[in-house]
Amino acid sequence: MKDWQDPDSGPKVALKERSALLLREHLHRVRSHTDRLLAKLSLAQWPLAILLALGWSPQGWSGKVRGFDLAFFETALLVGAVLTAVPLALARWRPGTVATRHVIAVSQALWSALFIHLSGGRIETHFHVFASLALLSLYRDPWVLLSSTTALLVDRAVRGVLWPESVYGVPHPEWWRFLEHAFWIAAFNGVLVYACRGMFRELREVAVRRAELELAREREGAKARELDRALRELGGFQEHLIRVEKLAAVGQLAASVGHELRNPLAAVRNAHAYLARKLTRDPAGAAEDPRVQQFMGVMERELNACAKIISDLLDFARERPPALQPCPLRPLVDEALSVVPPREGVRIVNGVPESLPVPNLDKEQFRQVLVNLVQNAVEAMPSGRNGEVSVLAEGGEAGPWSVRVVDDGSGIPPDVLPKIFEPLFTTKTRGTGLGLAIVANMVQRHGGTISVRSEAGRGSEFTIQLPASAAAQAA
Repeated sequence: MKDWQDPDSGPKVALKERSALLLREHLHRVRSHTDRLLAKLSLAQWPLAILLALGWSPQGWSGKVRGFDLAFFETALLVGAVLTAVPLALARWRPGTVATRHVIAVSQALWSALFIHLSGGRIETHFHVFASLALLSLYRDPWVLLSSTTALLVDRAVRGVLWPESVYGVPHPEWWRFLEHAFWIAAFNGVLVYACRGMFRELREVAVRRAELELAREREGAKARELDRALRELGGFQEHLIRVEKLAAVGQLAASVGHELRNPLAAVRNAHAYLARKLTRDPAGAAEDPRVQQFMGVMERELNACAKIISDLLDFARERPPALQPCPLRPLVDEALSVVPPREGVRIVNGVPESLPVPNLDKEQFRQVLVNLVQNAVEAMPSGRNGEVSVLAEGGEAGPWSVRVVDDGSGIPPDVLPKIFEPLFTTKTRGTGLGLAIVANMVQRHGGTISVRSEAGRGSEFTIQLPASAAAQAA
């Protein structure tokens, strides 16, 4: 019921489980490392015990004379071998387990007992007990301290009764000596247990914070994935909307195309009727009739206009992704300018530097962009006035590129500027209003943008901005 009533119960349970898992993993690493550390310590204590047996044990015991004593040597060698081999084997094959750390704890306690025995109960070796307990606290497990302490107290109790000289250094110690040793061991253990609990609490807090951080990252990752999915869906919706809008524009264009095609086709029909009558009645005199040549020119001009309308319609309706390839810009501009019909008094200048790096462009699409912009600039020049249309470019390998078409014509009225890239919008008496819409669409497919700046009576400037990624230096 709580999971249904509390929407945060799921994340809370997950956080609790994750923090517990992180704590267990960290404790396992710490305890495995401590197992290996104490196993290596046992390996180092073994030769030390042998040296103690050879160099100190005979004279360390009361009443003993200096010299070699085989019993001490055998004790250090054999008992030390057992106390070394068992921790090494467990640390190698079963690190981090409960049994391993308890066995190592008892083994370390017995090492203290062995050193005390070999020194004849000297007070200095009793400090080995406290050093061993401090090292065992690295396990962060109070029960390990209990195992070691139990082994120490049992050793003192048994040897204190059967062989007190090996523990206290005297054959007849006071009856309270065991209680004194047990008190100090218990007091030191109390401090270590308190420290272990504090360290365990800190480890648990660290695990909780790490689990919270992981949960937060997971939530952020889920949000990022959800956002990416939403953006992909939005991109799909946007593309669908663009297609719908384009189809709607094409639908609107049908009426405009019908109107635009009717006039040139009517002129072609009239010219064809005249030519048919002339060729039928007077075939020989048709070649000398000046109106025949006039009507032939009318038919060619109007058929070209029909072809231009149909070409614009097809270019606007279809969306071919650009096929990018290295394309020198200055020769491309020359090729585009050669297509633009010349006009008396209008000078067209290719101002693209020859040293400009070679960009990656779709040659056919970008040539059409330049043709449309330059032809519009030429046609916008007032009749009877000299003018100039310039194509300029700048850019490099690392930064964005720009291509500008500048004219010094009459400019574009301010109320017309916001609409010039809209489909079907035109201020010309003839035309479909698709030229600049096609230009904007092709520039957008190249990953760029197009903008216009114009001032009445001073001309216009169309600027195409291409990013470095879309117009990079060709390899």
